[in-house]
Amino acid sequence: MTDDRAPATPSDEPRPEPVRFFGTSWAAHGPGYLVRRVAVAAGALLAVAAGVLVMWLAVSGVMISGAGAFVNVLLVAAVLVCSCLAAARTWRILTAGRETLDGWMADDRALGPIRIVGWVGTLAAYFVRSLAEAPGEAAARARHRAALAAYERRRSARSGRPGAAKRRGRRG
Repeated sequence: MTDDRAPATPSDEPRPEPVRFFGTSWAAHGPGYLVRRVAVAAGALLAVAAGVLVMWLAVSGVMISGAGAFVNVLLVAAVLVCSCLAAARTWRILTAGRETLDGWMADDRALGPIRIVGWVGTLAAYFVRSLAEAPGEAAARARHRAALAAYERRRSARSGRPGAAKRRGRRG
């Protein structure tokens, strides 16, 4: 069993937040990180292949029904556009974090139907991102670095002789 905990740090220092399937091993690319990345990429690729098969069967069913060429083209276009939009949103979440979403990407309720139809695009974005790093690692690393920088600023502001500053203030 691998240990997903980050290296020992002082108790008040910010710790990295866990990323799905990777725990905190992404922070130092700890034990099993590469194996997990390969497994996540393979799983996402298999899910994309299964999703494409399911969507192909669904679109083929409509085409077989004889609804007409216009409906067939409209359905294929809708699936493609929804997949592209879902992939773009997922890519942005995995690279920059959910808090950076703005405009149409930020509205979860309005994007529900797009995400339902374009779920294969979401899986494809997850697969492609897993080829470079753990999906969500960039956003988690940016948040962790910002927390560490804030911690260092707070810690350095308290250095020196705090008792001397208090005495100077009373005499003045």
